Amino acid sequence: MPKTVDDFNKSRLRSSNITVVISISLVLFLVGLFGLILINAQKYSDYIKEQLVVEAYFDEYLDPRDSAKTLKFQEETFAKIKEQNYVKQAKYISKQQATVLAKKQLGIDADALFEEDIFPASVEVTLKPEFVDPAKIDDVVAQLKAIKGIKDVANDNKLTIDVYNNLNRILTWILAFSILFLIVAMVLINNSIRLKIFSKRFIIKTMQLVGAKRRFILMPFIKEALVLGLIGAFIGLLALGGIWYYFTNQIGTPFVQDTNQYVVLVLIVLFVGIFITVASTIFATWRFLRSNVDDLYYS
Repeated sequence: MPKTVDDFNKSRLRSSNITVVISISLVLFLVGLFGLILINAQKYSDYIKEQLVVEAYFDEYLDPRDSAKTLKFQEETFAKIKEQNYVKQAKYISKQQATVLAKKQLGIDADALFEEDIFPASVEVTLKPEFVDPAKIDDVVAQLKAIKGIKDVANDNKLTIDVYNNLNRILTWILAFSILFLIVAMVLINNSIRLKIFSKRFIIKTMQLVGAKRRFILMPFIKEALVLGLIGAFIGLLALGGIWYYFTNQIGTPFVQDTNQYVVLVLIVLFVGIFITVASTIFATWRFLRSNVDDLYYS
């Protein structure tokens, strides 16, 4: 039995909406995926920077026989180091621990080489990632040296600079690709919406010719775009969450590591989906509202 005109139009409209939703979902899925990559690349970068520790050695001008006074003095100095705004974590290493670490590094098990604890006590300082910067690290080292009770501070400047520059270079490229892909996503969604509106250009112009105001014509299209954007964003986020859940299970890491960053990413994906669909709908509809009837055949 042949379909009526209304049935055909409804089928075509339903097919058009499904196509737009699928396009939006796929594009937003990839946008979210790049966002996850950027978030975790930043976390990995911070983790690498935190491995570049600074070693602050205690001044040993006190009488070594007065161990209680020396220990109290070192505890006070250690407390001052932990209070510094650039310190993320500080670990106290006694002379005995320093000797054990030296043996491990040298691969020596016997005590023959070290008749006594010849290495000074120290504090292993882990800096906050933002302070592992060639422009700031020298100032941090100078501040550590200025703390009473610290004799010297060891830091591998060349390694710090190389790691910092390489990590920043990688993050810059990832950010650039993310921005580029976001622009591509906007273009793809915009084209899908424009094709959808293009198929209704005669309906838009007919409504205008019978006296409907532009705002009255725009509102149904905007509401539909809002719904399509929300559905597309929801499907894209659902697929992204499923992929991410599977991936984190495979590598044994928590599904959510930083709630705030993931919430921001979800909000960005939702905003991109809704904003682009609504904005594209307004511009595409407005174009046909301003055009002449003859132009509809050549648009």
